[in-house]
Amino acid sequence: MRERSRRNGVPEPRAQVLINTLMIFGGSALVAVAYNLFLLPNRIASGGVSGFATIVYEVFEVLPAITLWALNIPLFITGLFLLGGWRYGGKTIVGTLFLPFVVYLTQDWPAATSDPLLGALFGGIGVGLGLGLVFRAHASTGGTDLAAQIIHKFTGASLGTAVFIMDGLIVATSAFVFSIEFALYALISLFITGRTIDFVQTGVKDQKMAFIVTDEEEAVRDALFEQVDRGVTKLTAEGGYTKEKKPMLLCVVERNEVTKLKQVVQRTDASAFVVVTNASEVLGEGFKST
Repeated sequence: MRERSRRNGVPEPRAQVLINTLMIFGGSALVAVAYNLFLLPNRIASGGVSGFATIVYEVFEVLPAITLWALNIPLFITGLFLLGGWRYGGKTIVGTLFLPFVVYLTQDWPAATSDPLLGALFGGIGVGLGLGLVFRAHASTGGTDLAAQIIHKFTGASLGTAVFIMDGLIVATSAFVFSIEFALYALISLFITGRTIDFVQTGVKDQKMAFIVTDEEEAVRDALFEQVDRGVTKLTAEGGYTKEKKPMLLCVVERNEVTKLKQVVQRTDASAFVVVTNASEVLGEGFKST
């Protein structure tokens, strides 16, 4: 059986729809709890609508949940009309409404720490884990993500630039409302959040990608098959100076297989040119599945 929910025209299995829904709810709740336990009590406005809500709470004593709803709901409605209708907003509305609700429910929970550095670190980790789960479910919690997409649509600015500008303005404002020191803590939290989202999205980068330029293509290929037990992809490379065409092999291995790969190539062709680099994410046989 297939669920009617679709992504890029491809129907999603019911089980995947359920998993995505749980990730949206769980991720949104994690963001809200991290905000109330670490960021808000330590006056850390690390960008986004939640950072703006922290500033509003400090200046006007308006509950953060009210500010989040007041900003997220109009942004969501605007995005609904400008960015693709219900196909776009079906998942986004869950995070947009549920996150402020959990912020409201947990607003009286005691702060986990009064140290702003610890608040920035663990708040950034908690928010990053939560957002990472929401993003893996192909959804959003609204806020500056929606605003950035609207700006991108009408100005042509990249999404990264739009988010950077908005988060930068919020962090800069926190320097005036709180202090430069707290703005620096906010930058730390923002950085930790970004890195944690990357970790949730792509996992630990244990895979390495090796490019091997060799005159002994068949011998190196067979050696990698037999001794490293990894497949290879043959590419064609051209020397920038000699203009000579040479075969180049691409091989992806686990981190603990890199030394063995280099030794195998060296024994097979001592003159081979080898470049090893990180692979952010690898899907397929021998590695993780989608």
